[in-house]
Amino acid sequence: PALLIRVDKQYLAIEDICTHDGQPLTNGCIEQGAIICPRHGARFDLITGKALCMPATKPVKTFEIEVRGEKIFARSKSK
Repeated sequence: PALLIRVDKQYLAIEDICTHDGQPLTNGCIEQGAIICPRHGARFDLITGKALCMPATKPVKTFEIEVRGEKIFARSKSK
């Protein structure tokens, strides 16, 4: 599943699973362009998905966002 996040006027989407232990990131706090895993405190960059601190070492998947009118579409970023 993907987690859709709005920061100011920008929409971002990441995979809703912490790469450290597989738990949802849904209830994580957003701070300084990152989401903090509510379980163990791992941080992930919202744009790149990069793991910013332990205990996570692997990035989360990120998605490209397209807004068309009142609809929001997310698709996997190509590598």
